[in-house]
Parts: sequence; structure tokens; C-alpha cells
Amino acid sequence: MKSAAKIISIIFHPLLLPTYMVLVLQKYLPAMLMIRAEFSLTIVSLIFVFTFVMPVINLLMMKYFGNVNSITLEERKQRVLPFTFIALLYILVTFLFYYKLPFSQNFNKLMVIITAMVVVSWAITFFFKISVHSLAICGGLGMLLPLNMATEQQDLLLPTVVLIIVSGLVMSSRLFLNAHSPREVMYGGVTGFLIGFGGILLFF
Repeated sequence: MKSAAKIISIIFHPLLLPTYMVLVLQKYLPAMLMIRAEFSLTIVSLIFVFTFVMPVINLLMMKYFGNVNSITLEERKQRVLPFTFIALLYILVTFLFYYKLPFSQNFNKLMVIITAMVVVSWAITFFFKISVHSLAICGGLGMLLPLNMATEQQDLLLPTVVLIIVSGLVMSSRLFLNAHSPREVMYGGVTGFLIGFGGILLFF
């Protein structure tokens, strides 16, 4: 069970949220993202590199130079520096897409919502430790729910149902691994859901 919980935590790492959201929306609701099919692979690759690969490399470097004790960032104080870098990187990436590569306004709005989750989790980390896994997965669910209700064909019904199940698995895994307390998982989930849901209602 512990191995399964670790695998779930890795597969649904918070930094993979942008990549997963673009893949899901491009497959089930391409009209929403307005990304031309021939550019899909390029965009997904860029998102994966900038929002996952680069933060992971930076975290490994921090571990190597002794800035953090562990890449799992179990202690709240250990999270501040990595989260600061990640927040700045997401802000930069969102800025570049929004002003320098304006190929899709809806995609840019999606990145603004995800970046808002990152910035809020960074700000909270100065005072309280929350489950960023819960924040990310519930944030994704918060984005899909209003989009699902807005489509007449219910194209997003399947991924929405799957994400509800995955959200339960991710939060249960964090608790099973003793990575967070129930309160930290709950606060993370509620925060992410409110930002995702509210962001979609605000922008769309």
C-alpha cells in the first residue's frame, strides 16, 4: 500500500497539473483552448519543460547544495525557498505566454488560474503547511466542473468523474504516507478548488 501511495503521489505531482490540464482539455474540449492541432505537441512540451522539468532540476540543485534537506520538502520552512522559485517561474511563463506568445487567450487564462494556485500556496507556506498535492488536484477538479456544466455535449463528463476519483486517491495517499495531517489535506483541497472554480467563473 505504501508503494502504491508513493506512485500515486509521483504520478499526480502538483507540478504536472498544467501539463495534465492542457492534455485533457485539448483532447476532450479543444474548442476551449483554441490551440491548433499541429501546435499541440509543441505547446504541451513547452509547458512540461517550464512548469515541471525546470522546477524539478532547481529542487535537485537545492538539495545538492544543501539549501533543502530533502526533495520531499516535509518541513514548512524547507518549502519557502523552492516555492519562491517555482512561483517566480510560473509568473514568468504565464507572462511570456500572455504577452509574447498570445496564440490562445483561453490558454493564457488557464495559466493565470494555475499560477494563482502556485502563488497562493507560496504565500500560505510562510505561515502554514498545506498539502500542495491536494491543492493542485482539487484545483484541477474545480476548473473542470464549471467547464463540464457549460458544455451541452458533456464532453468533459468522463475526465471529471475520473478526476473526482483521482482526487480521493491523491488525498488518501498523502494521509497514508503521513506526509500531511487531515487538516493540511483539507485546507489544501478547499483552497485549490476555490481558486480553480472561481477562476473559471471569473474568466469564462
